[in-house]
Amino acid sequence: MKRNYNFLAFDFGASSGRAMLGAFDGERVEIRELHRFLNEPVELAGRFTWDVPRLFFEMKHALNKAAKEGLQIDAIGIDTWGVDFGLIDKNGHLLGLPVHYRDHRTDGMMEKAFEVMPKEELFRHTGIGFTQYNTLYQLYAMKLEGDPTLEAAQRLLFTPDLLAYLLTGRMGAEYTIASTSQLLDPFKRDWDFDLIDRFGLPRRIFAPIQMPGTVRGTLLPSIAKECGVSEIPVIAVTSHDTASAVAAIPVADPDFAYISSGTWSLLGAEVSTPLCEPGVMNANYTNEGGVGGSIRLLKNIMGLWIIQECKREWDRRADAVSFSQIVEMAERAEPFIAFIDVDDPCFLAPNDMPARIQEYCRRTGQRVPASRGEIARVVYENLALKYRWAIERLENDMLKKRVNVLHIVGGGSKNEMLNRFTADAIDRAVVAGPDEGTAIGNVLVQAMGLGVLKDVSALRRVVGVSFPTRRLEPENVRAWNAAYAKYLEMVER
Repeated sequence: MKRNYNFLAFDFGASSGRAMLGAFDGERVEIRELHRFLNEPVELAGRFTWDVPRLFFEMKHALNKAAKEGLQIDAIGIDTWGVDFGLIDKNGHLLGLPVHYRDHRTDGMMEKAFEVMPKEELFRHTGIGFTQYNTLYQLYAMKLEGDPTLEAAQRLLFTPDLLAYLLTGRMGAEYTIASTSQLLDPFKRDWDFDLIDRFGLPRRIFAPIQMPGTVRGTLLPSIAKECGVSEIPVIAVTSHDTASAVAAIPVADPDFAYISSGTWSLLGAEVSTPLCEPGVMNANYTNEGGVGGSIRLLKNIMGLWIIQECKREWDRRADAVSFSQIVEMAERAEPFIAFIDVDDPCFLAPNDMPARIQEYCRRTGQRVPASRGEIARVVYENLALKYRWAIERLENDMLKKRVNVLHIVGGGSKNEMLNRFTADAIDRAVVAGPDEGTAIGNVLVQAMGLGVLKDVSALRRVVGVSFPTRRLEPENVRAWNAAYAKYLEMVER
């Protein structure tokens, strides 16, 4: 007899979190928001930290909401951003608040790490691109500082693993989130203990790797009682948010690329075997874990973070504007007045992003955008141009074949102007949606964990029949080709 399932997906982003309910009847899935809450980092005693106690409180509040609605929850899954972690002591207690990846403790740490293991060798070991906030550099910074929490730690738990531990009392390291650390052997899908030893990091802190779909445990009886729910299974889903989003791409053409679009734009393709050649390293692509043991060959691009920070500054200075209003202002602005590399380090940190964009243009001898619309249009256009740059390297240096279609999933897929810019910039079709890809992937990997869905192909078929997508064909290629030539001249000089 066919039955209905209710899956609860906790989806944590860098600024907010949601509890999303996935109702699955065996053929179609429907997603709705049960609870939304802020995820506001805290500057505390010289460290930029995550407020994990508050996040855990919000998770329990969501469970209580489900109980009040009379919902029978069949499973729980958690996905978050990558690289960050909490440390657990010998008594099972959290050692301080987890530090945010944008904290300054890793400034200059990559260069120090390359003295231990040269860059080329490190890439051969891990296949991970180089960004200063990777877990490796965070841990190495702690070691060089003589941080006592590292010395006292018995386990390292990445953010979704930590939250799952607080719910269940069970520890583990889910594969896709662990793969973001630059500490994993991408071929063995397990920790690279030779690398770990080279950096003098304690082996004991690295929990056994668990593949997506593993049942981590059940809610602790005390939490189930407090929230008014049963002892629900907690499943280690594709707990890196991008891995969940990619799992939910309703693929029709096998020669596809994707962007998981949000605060970050994660652009890449699915491959079966890691690619750790110099050309991949030079383009700063990365090999991260995906559903079904696949490899997500991708590049981190700064994404809508720049627009989010512009909005925050504009809201602080004057009347608040919505993101849709920012898009409308950008639509009215003059095209291609300036070119920026959205991945320039000057755009990484928070605070006064409009001034940073203007200073970049001033420093590079370009026209300085003045109005909100001009600034926003510069950002949106140069995101699309950076996507083209990244796809060209993906095709020419890695896949050795043409990408026929670009799938855009996540919240950024709702931005029709950026989708249109992207189709024109890359001169091929863009398929936008579903915009709740991360939550959908989380929910349906839970279904795989319970044996309700057989495999990834079955998962993606469910996505295809459950959610509409929008296809955009390029319309203004000549103008974008001319703009791309100027972009390359500016950012590669």
